[in-house]
Amino acid sequence: MEESVNSENGSLPADWDWKAIVLKYQQPSLGRAVWQLVNTLGPLALLWVLMYFAVQKSWWLAIPLAALAGAFLVRVFIIFHDCGHGSFFKSSKANDIWGFITGMLTFTPYFHWRWEHSVHHATSGHLDKRGVGDVRTMTVEEYLQAPRWQRFNYRLVRNPFVLFVLAPLGLFLVKQRFTNAKANDRERYSVYWMNAAIFFMAAVLSSFFGIGTYLLLQLVVLIVAGTSGVWLFYVQHQFEGVYWERSENWDYTAAALQGSSFYKLPRVLQWFSGNIGYHHLHHLSPRIPNYNLERCHKSDPVFQSVKPVTLLGSLKSLTFRLWDEQRRQLVGFGYLRQLRRQQQSPT
Repeated sequence: MEESVNSENGSLPADWDWKAIVLKYQQPSLGRAVWQLVNTLGPLALLWVLMYFAVQKSWWLAIPLAALAGAFLVRVFIIFHDCGHGSFFKSSKANDIWGFITGMLTFTPYFHWRWEHSVHHATSGHLDKRGVGDVRTMTVEEYLQAPRWQRFNYRLVRNPFVLFVLAPLGLFLVKQRFTNAKANDRERYSVYWMNAAIFFMAAVLSSFFGIGTYLLLQLVVLIVAGTSGVWLFYVQHQFEGVYWERSENWDYTAAALQGSSFYKLPRVLQWFSGNIGYHHLHHLSPRIPNYNLERCHKSDPVFQSVKPVTLLGSLKSLTFRLWDEQRRQLVGFGYLRQLRRQQQSPT
């Protein structure tokens, strides 16, 4: 395999049939799925029990437990995510039931999220179809032509504290309590039923912990899980060499393998994130359950030729703010100052 899918021309072998390669990895395993539920929901439940006893002695004992519960909640969300793709179990009914349960734990309405997320998969890397289920990204030209208030708003939204701390809380606590105007009846009612289920869960836990204690612990859990989850999603689509194209040039396979990162994490973080670092494969075939992604990645040289983003290297993504269509790459706000100097300098 001489060429890389991250090469300059992004070429792939002419006879490469990725659909045939991924087919066997799309088959759900009941044993793996059940074991993942046990080793994820079991420790999460145990952590809430330990928090109940710890908070009676010291908050210094309870807060670290809540933070660890947040890490497990990231893994819960991956299970929820797989159920939404119909890949976690073979049975669609089982996916829907466990999708609802894990959705309650992650404060996310199952059918409504599933609908919006399907739009994300169909439009990832598509410059003409941005805006649903993605991190808002303007082009350099759009930013320069925008009114001052809109540029200020965009800079505020892309501030790391807002993007990775405030935005996740707003998303899981506020935005997902309401329906999208374009949603159909099933999606809308999934929001209403989920709101009722979350209220019931909160009421039950508050009866044990006390409402103030529960809210504080749940807030810590959601901050850790939300920040981690949004960071993962951000790095998966905002990285050096990422693929973005207009309608006439957009290609599904290229958008998957070059528009979604292979985020190579340390083994423990890979476990907590449910293998979602193999995001290039997930976008190529959303029907592959998370517990099969690593094996699928190792099955073909083309998949392995995708340039990985390391944990340290992913920090560079914090500097990316805009898409430059001329240079075909993500750039920071500092690039705008460079443009102005070039425009002001005598020719």
